[in-house]
Amino acid sequence: MAYKHLFFDLDHTLWDFEINTKETLQELFEINALKEKGVDDFEKFFSSYSYHNHRLWDKYTKGLIKQDELRWKRMWLALLDFKIADEVLSKDLSVQYLEILPTKKNLFPYTFEILDYLKNKGYIMHLITNGFESVQHNKLRHSKLTDYFVEVITSEASNSLKPNKEIFEFALQKAGASIQESIMIGDNLDADIQGGINAGLDTIFVNHLQAEPHIHATYVIHHLKELEDIL
Repeated sequence: MAYKHLFFDLDHTLWDFEINTKETLQELFEINALKEKGVDDFEKFFSSYSYHNHRLWDKYTKGLIKQDELRWKRMWLALLDFKIADEVLSKDLSVQYLEILPTKKNLFPYTFEILDYLKNKGYIMHLITNGFESVQHNKLRHSKLTDYFVEVITSEASNSLKPNKEIFEFALQKAGASIQESIMIGDNLDADIQGGINAGLDTIFVNHLQAEPHIHATYVIHHLKELEDIL
């Protein structure tokens, strides 16, 4: 085998963040009677939350805001789009969101099959994620992915964020892996692919959304089954 250690991203690569987030927000919408509070359209609320979450995550990965600010301000800004300025509600929703989200189990098609295939071929698999430590481990546990991965490296544990090379260097050290025998697999061109390149790793861009790549990965796939053609 050309590679021995496979470093996966989790959200949007294996674990379907979009569907799981939508299910979670739908529950919060009903539990907290948001319609009666002025959020008259769930789809608009989901769209608004997604927009603000993406913007704030971008700021967080660039070190411009802290974790706590990201967590509650995405709710605060989404509610503000409906002219609801309620900090207490925003923080309550944030807490509930992080309790419910990790219990969701939606994965991309062929996730278990490809992980079994790779495990049976003798690859050693790890995760590198910008997600929060307890949240990511709970996602893995509830979606029954824990046993596939030897090391789970989060931004919290490494004190760094993708695409900074330090988180990849930390991951390689934890895994006892060399650059030459390792490859990074993820959906995010800026975080996973550029980050892998920054650390000197080969990369596989999991292009679930058929995006036009602006960064050159070593390999590009559009479905997880295509990993069988590479590994």
